[in-house]
Amino acid sequence: MGCDGGTIPKRHELVKGPKKVEKVDKNAELAARWKYCALSQEKLKRPIVSCELGRLFNKDAVIEYLLDKTAERPNVEAVAHIRGIKDIKELNLTDNPVWEGERRNTKGDRYEDVHCGMFICPVVGLEMNGKHRFIYLQSCGCVFSDRAMKEVKTEICHKCGDPFKDEDVVVLNGTKEEVEKLTEKMAERRSKAKTKKSKKSKAAETVSTASETKADETQSTPEEAAGGSSVQNGGENSQPVAAGPSGSSSSSIGSKLSLSSSNKRSIQEMEERSEVFKSLFTTHSSAKRTKDQTSNWVTHTPYHF
Repeated sequence: MGCDGGTIPKRHELVKGPKKVEKVDKNAELAARWKYCALSQEKLKRPIVSCELGRLFNKDAVIEYLLDKTAERPNVEAVAHIRGIKDIKELNLTDNPVWEGERRNTKGDRYEDVHCGMFICPVVGLEMNGKHRFIYLQSCGCVFSDRAMKEVKTEICHKCGDPFKDEDVVVLNGTKEEVEKLTEKMAERRSKAKTKKSKKSKAAETVSTASETKADETQSTPEEAAGGSSVQNGGENSQPVAAGPSGSSSSSIGSKLSLSSSNKRSIQEMEERSEVFKSLFTTHSSAKRTKDQTSNWVTHTPYHF
């Protein structure tokens, strides 16, 4: 059976079947996770940071988000767990010597290797392109491949030499199961930090109360001693008894002020000083002007004699 123009349609053109599920290109997915920022979707540029869940960000994008959280941005869910700058760690990455960047294929006439990564593992040399499992240490921020950590088992960083624990190891761009484990670790770490802060605050309160009680005791003992002596003497002694440490401190302050005021003396009254030295100051008689040397409404300046 023909149609207009003598065309013969086929069965798949007339009968509509179920739509095929569109599959995501694996290479594009890996490039989006390992070469672009998870928040701003821009290309990763130094300084590069990572959160406690192992996601890669540009540090500038995270700082802009923390400064203004009300602004509408895409992929805000990726940074919802970041409360401040302490929740991220700047990564110490090793550059790939083979990586040429965008300068390699400017004209479009050369083959571009999609799997070539910008960074590599400093121990094994594997490229950080998503095909291999990579981790970073929260203690120092150095990045290594999982193969290097398994082959060389140490408690010291391979790159900087700082010690680390198993709790400091975070997987970069891990699977859903690994992300769930990292979220549990993050919750435990934050709960421990809260308990430590509460214990420190309680200890500080106890120290402050103890110091206050000691101060009250030291103030009460001299007052009681002064009161007991006055009761024992009765009306026999006509001289007044010292009021306490406050009275002594006030008397000492008054004596210091009187001494300082008595020590002050004009330079012109010092006989041991010469006239040349005294003439350097404005209190000397040569520095004082007469009525004829004062300013006039015409001259406007006192130095025009």
